Amino acid sequence: MGTWYEIASYPQSFQKGCTGTTATYSILENGLVRVENRCRKPDLDGELDTANGRARVVDPMNSAKLEVSFFRPFWGDYWIVELGENYEYAVVGHPSRDYLWILSRTKTMPDEVYRALITRLEAQGYDEDRLRRTKQ
Repeated sequence: MGTWYEIASYPQSFQKGCTGTTATYSILENGLVRVENRCRKPDLDGELDTANGRARVVDPMNSAKLEVSFFRPFWGDYWIVELGENYEYAVVGHPSRDYLWILSRTKTMPDEVYRALITRLEAQGYDEDRLRRTKQ
């Protein structure tokens, strides 16, 4: 839970023009997770754009596999494919490898951590060439 800064992602049409992207997660009373994605368009001083959604755990035995919905009644897979030992970063992907977000608790990530993540992600079938760094 809490706020995460997007370090890099696969470009998606719904994030076109976004900079300074963050995702904030909080537990709702009904057990779902509130998702608030924010970014600035077209630059860090630009207009704030916010998208609110909700997420749910798909399998109670594996809380790393979620479904997220920003447009009812549609839900999409949202899998945590890697998590830092101290929750300093998280990598969120999709089983099709069409979506990928590298998130951090801070606006920046040490290059050695980023490079090690990329190596492990490529071993899982994610394509580094598709990743774009996010201005923070």
